Amino acid sequence: MYAALVDERQFFTEKPEQRPAKFQCPRCRRTNDYTIRWIRRTKKIQIPPGADARDRTLFEKSKDHLIRVDDDVTCKTCGKRFEIPSHRALVFLEELEGLPRDDETE
Repeated sequence: MYAALVDERQFFTEKPEQRPAKFQCPRCRRTNDYTIRWIRRTKKIQIPPGADARDRTLFEKSKDHLIRVDDDVTCKTCGKRFEIPSHRALVFLEELEGLPRDDETE
């Protein structure tokens, strides 16, 4: 059995982030804007100490990505909670090039 000396989370720097999204409530059918919480994981420059060959391979293949924190939101119109209608809880940052972020300042 493989003894995990290096955890995959040690490959990344984590930072909370918020992004806008539009969802339609399944009950009242109203569409509203919501702010969804994500964790931005940015790959570190160097692999953590104590890594073996398997860890080095995983580190080389890893990419910057976002992990969705929120699984559901509360409707702004009727007040009922509903699940975010998306199967994507992980998004690679290379797929988001050019999309707006809620916390950007100009």
